[in-house]
Amino acid sequence: MSTRTLPLLFINLGGEMLYILDQRLRAQNIPADKAKKVMNDIITTMFNKKFLEELFKPQELYSKKALRTVFDRLAHASIMRLNQASMDKLYDLMTMAFKYQVLLCPRPKDILLVSFNHMDAIRDFVKDTPSILGQVEETNKQLIEIYSLLSGGEFQLIRQTLLIFFQDMHIRVSIFLKDKVQNSNGRFVLPTSGPVPYGTQTPGLVRIYSCSGEELRKTLFRDNGNYCAALREGSFEMYGDRVIKLGTNMYSVSRPVETHMSGTSKNSLQHTKDKQANAELAKIMGEFGEEVEPSPSSSSKGDDLLAMMDGL
Repeated sequence: MSTRTLPLLFINLGGEMLYILDQRLRAQNIPADKAKKVMNDIITTMFNKKFLEELFKPQELYSKKALRTVFDRLAHASIMRLNQASMDKLYDLMTMAFKYQVLLCPRPKDILLVSFNHMDAIRDFVKDTPSILGQVEETNKQLIEIYSLLSGGEFQLIRQTLLIFFQDMHIRVSIFLKDKVQNSNGRFVLPTSGPVPYGTQTPGLVRIYSCSGEELRKTLFRDNGNYCAALREGSFEMYGDRVIKLGTNMYSVSRPVETHMSGTSKNSLQHTKDKQANAELAKIMGEFGEEVEPSPSSSSKGDDLLAMMDGL
């Protein structure tokens, strides 16, 4: 188990939560000033300096119950209130979306690019509020400083830790089911086409070497897929092209679809997916309630962080 997993789990789940809330605030025609206040309040709490100092300390993941309680409180850090059923469905969609992104990462290190995609979007949410933007950018710097030094093996351990955390979560999500990336049992379908991880070659060739390292012969085999080489590596800097689209806002009409097909089919699928996403969010979020009591505190690992949230 990696002790560097918790900040990535928190930031990526938080990013998915913000995508959903932003879409619902716009879809329900909430006045712009109130919608902005909701987003700003949640992001301010999410990127509180003392809170993140505690979060970034090397430590094991919190229990599922404690992490869920953290997000319950984060979602209610503003004037917005959700009823329990809406919060349950919101959290289900957050977790399944990030689980899908972790599974589809070409390389373990690309989990950091997924995180940067979320951070880029969060920065855009608060681009007109310099004080909050400064909080987000400070966290981005921390991510770069801490995670850019990790080896490929350490990222593999982070990915493994995340998958262990998600392994018993098989919640069916209609967006994924209709897009045929999730089966009826809640398990995801991994693609057998598209770009291979950056720095690797497309499958289909076996090289045979001698004991001295001399290449003796080559043999070909059918890979039964439609693979291509990655054009370039995504940027791990504060700003830049991340290349991969995992972690971008899948509820945004401008988001490119993550499949490999003809242009006509791609446009048709994107239009259908946008409608499915809106229907899914409308169903899971229900109406914003007037007020709801915060969830009871978990007595398991994570109590210190929960107590800190109460003081924010």
